[in-house]
Amino acid sequence: MRSALLVVHPTRPEATSFAIELIAALHEVGISSITNYPGGLPGSEGMGSDRPYEIAIVLGGDGTILRAAELVLGTDVPILGINLGNVGFLAEINRPTAQELAAAIAAKNYRGEPRLLLSSEIQRGNKVIAQGWALNEFTIERSHAQMVELFVQIDDRPLSRWGCDGVICATPTGSTAYAFSAGGPVLWPEVDAIVVLPLAAHALFSRPMVISPESSVVIDIESREAMISADGMRKTPLLSGDRIVIRKSKQQVELLHIESAVFTDRLVAKFKLPIEGWRGE
Repeated sequence: MRSALLVVHPTRPEATSFAIELIAALHEVGISSITNYPGGLPGSEGMGSDRPYEIAIVLGGDGTILRAAELVLGTDVPILGINLGNVGFLAEINRPTAQELAAAIAAKNYRGEPRLLLSSEIQRGNKVIAQGWALNEFTIERSHAQMVELFVQIDDRPLSRWGCDGVICATPTGSTAYAFSAGGPVLWPEVDAIVVLPLAAHALFSRPMVISPESSVVIDIESREAMISADGMRKTPLLSGDRIVIRKSKQQVELLHIESAVFTDRLVAKFKLPIEGWRGE
């Protein structure tokens, strides 16, 4: 029997009720369900199951999709996000019924969209003490009230020293997340690039930059301490003298969409952009 992983937001009742409907609908088309829901859900297996799954279905917001990315990283399992509540950039714009969704999955009636990931390496002295990855962004930021002192280099050449709240290194996926709220540019998912964005920097030049995906970003910590955050979830404390190296990862995550809506439609839906009257529509 084919299997699907359901990644369910644990505190949204509408996600739980839809998951129960979907488990039954998937079973009717010959697909079993595995779920990460605490305590399990009727008709599903828990994450301890060794049954392989072909797709991860996310019931929640974009934050839940980031959790799903942690579960499938390093595999070829794609992620399909279902909008529950606010329109996100990673999930479907319109929510299908459980039966419509089960039928689409059974027929593999969806299209894939590979998303760039970033990798990080923390060097302390002559040793690599930690490595990480991010689908949205890495943020090197202050860990206390005082601003952080950072020395930023790109492609092994010095760029600037910033006394700032932090620096964001974002993917195209992350350009509509934290980087967007900090004044960064919106990148279409198909654009292969990295956004580098200082936060509240005390400097004459502190503009957001879009650099090559083949570039490396090196950030040296010159203040007493700082913090690196991956997707706002995985955090590692940093000390003076630490060096962070950020590059495009060799791995990717594949996001699925049932609808054919292009990214422009997602921007319009997310921000309710005024399009009335455009060519008579």
